[in-house]
Amino acid sequence: MQKFAIIGAGGCAREVVDIFDACKDAGQNYGELGYLVDAQYGLPGTLINDKPILGDFNWLSRHAFEFQVICGVGDPLLRKQLIARARDCGARFGNIIHPSAILTRHIVMGEGIVIAAGCILTNLIHIGNHVHVNLDCTISHDAVLADFATLAPGAHISGYVTLGDGCYIGTGANIIDRKTVGAWSVVGAGSVVITDVPPYSTVAGSPAKVVKTRQIK
Repeated sequence: MQKFAIIGAGGCAREVVDIFDACKDAGQNYGELGYLVDAQYGLPGTLINDKPILGDFNWLSRHAFEFQVICGVGDPLLRKQLIARARDCGARFGNIIHPSAILTRHIVMGEGIVIAAGCILTNLIHIGNHVHVNLDCTISHDAVLADFATLAPGAHISGYVTLGDGCYIGTGANIIDRKTVGAWSVVGAGSVVITDVPPYSTVAGSPAKVVKTRQIK
């Protein structure tokens, strides 16, 4: 049984634990499970939703070959930074998929992926590394989700859509077919994207329009 360390211990990380619990209830056993946080956020042995804080990144550097790692942080940019730190510690990254999610066999996935309950993914979909797909999302055929892309609950991605690195698609947003959302862009909650979204921008509304540009370091 594989052991897992979840980076973070906030709301998103606790929801990742919920997915592990659902997998265990469905008969998918795993070994030791706990959180990985810097010391200012909690001390080793502290229980959060009955799972312990295992340690910090120094701890991970000593146990990297015992555990697979999944990042339980919702913000794509912070997730990228934390994954880089974990990689420097020699981390190996696993995936976690809720047993209620529906995925066809025609999906290509990277590592560090989280797919929550109620999601439906059809065929010829490519999902990059460290992508989060939250509750009740749908992803249609031939979509591409690049590294660190994030779907908030209830987002719907149509066919042939491309999401660039680090995109954040807000709760209940809809992306119509054959559109591209540029890297590190944000689509506001409830928005409807009917034209391509430029990189490093925030769009909102129905139809979605650029409301500001973003500075990503």
